[in-house]
Parts: sequence; C-alpha cells; structure tokens
Amino acid sequence: MPPSSQRHLPANPNRTVEHRPEHLREIVLAGGHFWGVEAFLARIYGVAATQAGYANGSGDSTSYNATVYEQGDHALAVRVRYDETLLSLEALLEQFFRIIDPTSSNHQGHDWGRCFRSGIYYIEPSDIPAITAAFERVRRRSSEQIATEFRPLETWVPAEQFHQQHLEKHPDAYCSVDLSLLPLGPLARPEALDLQRRSREATFRRPDTETLRELLTPQQFKVTQEGATEAPFRNAYHDNERPGLYIDVTTGEPLFSSDAKYDSGSGWPSFTRPLHEDLLDEYEDMRFDRSRIEVRSRLGDSHLGHVFDDGPADRGGRRYCINSAALRFIPYEELEAEGYGAWRTAVNPDRDQPAPEDQA
Repeated sequence: MPPSSQRHLPANPNRTVEHRPEHLREIVLAGGHFWGVEAFLARIYGVAATQAGYANGSGDSTSYNATVYEQGDHALAVRVRYDETLLSLEALLEQFFRIIDPTSSNHQGHDWGRCFRSGIYYIEPSDIPAITAAFERVRRRSSEQIATEFRPLETWVPAEQFHQQHLEKHPDAYCSVDLSLLPLGPLARPEALDLQRRSREATFRRPDTETLRELLTPQQFKVTQEGATEAPFRNAYHDNERPGLYIDVTTGEPLFSSDAKYDSGSGWPSFTRPLHEDLLDEYEDMRFDRSRIEVRSRLGDSHLGHVFDDGPADRGGRRYCINSAALRFIPYEELEAEGYGAWRTAVNPDRDQPAPEDQA
C-alpha cells in the first residue's frame, strides 16, 4: 500500500447505479480496521450501501474507544447492502477474502486485538450455503487453520458518524487494505455475465481475416493472427505511463486498464490482470521447446502474448506479458469521445505508475 499522502481513492462505480429495494440483501463482514474495509467493499460493483459498525459483542451498545482501547468484545465490521441481481454473495465473499488473512486470529494488517478479528456474520439463514462454499474454497487454498468466524449476526451497533465513509472524507487517513486489489469491472451473477457477453458480442465484432489484413499493419497482423512476438523495448506501449484503456486492436473490445499496468522490466507491456477474467482464453504453448501459457482474446481470438506467475505477489502474482501490436491505447481524457465513456470508472486518472519490478 502506498503511503497515505500518495493515495488516490479509486472511483466508485456504484454512484450512478439505481437499485430496486426488493433486490437488496445484507451481510456483515469483519476484516480488521473498518475504514479501509468499508472503502474497498463500497467500490465493488453492485454494492448499494455500506455502514461501519461493531458486530457480535457483549451488549447492545459500545463505542470506538470502548471497543478498541478498552478491549471490548465487538468486532469492527462493515454492514454491506448489495444488489443480488448485480452481485452474487459468492463473488462478494471472494473479494472479501482477498483483503484479509483468514488464518490470522485477532489480527489483520497492522492491527492487533480481538476487535480486529475477521468474521462473516449472516442475517438470512438462506445465505449459509454460499458462505459455507466460500469457506471451503479458502480451506482448499490454505494448509493452515481458518480463523475467520462464521456466525449469525447477533448484535449490531452502528459506528459513530466520524467513522462512516471515513476515507471518502479523509483520503489520507489510515488504510489497512490494498485498494489496488479492487476488481476492475462487474462481478455479476452467471446469468448476468452471459447477458454481458452477448452484449459485448453485439457491440464488438471480429472482422474476417482478409478485412483484418487490410485494416492492420503487417506487424499487427503477424502478432494477432500468426502468433508472432514483437521486439522488446522497441514497441509502442512498454513504457507508456498515461492513464487509459488498452483495447483489442482487432475488435475494439477493452481488455486492460492502466490501473493494472506496471513496469516489469521485460520490454513488453505488463499487466497484473485483465478487466474481466472472461475476456481472455489461455492455452498451453509448447513452441520453441518451451512450456508457456498463451493468452488470446476470447471474442477476437487474437494472439495477445503470454501469462507468467512471476508478477507482483501483492497484486495476485500474475504477469500478463502482452504485445503492443495486439493493443490500441485510448487515453483517459479521450474515452468519452472515442465511445468508451462507460469504462471511465475502470481507470484511475491520478494513479502513479508502480516502480519497476525485477523479473527472472
């Protein structure tokens, strides 16, 4: 996490979303100090409202001082109201587990004490299967015992107004959560993702091969259609630090945000993740007597590059090494004019480019 004086809060994609009351559900999540947890959860697409508070302690009243400094029994937590037509509980919990250490007892980040324990506190018993499945996924990924609590919500005390949406009012305040881990787009239910996929297919189309041969430069055609690799350091975007979107040069579909770009030192544009996982396909590539994982755009079926597991560990550990020739870059300030205004929330125009990382 960058020092607080350098932090820029990501845009909140939910500000312009309207929700129908009958579609809203609630869950309470405890993940350490609630300032950062609340700011993270509020920015997951489909979250309608958040409230910082104190959960599952002794008694129906408490305060920040009593809970934190007088070792009260409540957990600092965030009550999340989300739209189940836009965001499944499974997807919400998957993001929650990304920002906590579920094996740590009474400790998250720099914060120690029982009030900083992690927990999932449900309101509706119908949520139990989804929560159980989320815990099973976490257990499969960890050899250590899971310390995160899984209980019904027994008591809830809203936090003082000072603590509500605290980072919105004080963006330089303490934040224990890495906000760069936020998903760059919707985490919708499967049926909604299918609708999004069909919508994308109607909006972005892959021209036939002969048309592509006319539209693309010889280098772009060789890379995207014949699987060639451009020279490192002598390509358009390896050192591009401007905020904006990187789109598929064959279809125009957005694939990567500058928010996920970093300087890997490899000589090619490197990203920690795509805008959505379902935008890309991965295949084993055994060419040149090497075992690699090829990355292709799903809609355009274009060769983009390869993905490796030597990326920044604190940002997921993946490095998408992509040919500049497979992409077209649209600067943030030109997104609206280019017809990509809907993707502005996927780009933080004030984000500093991460420092170079050494690559093996």
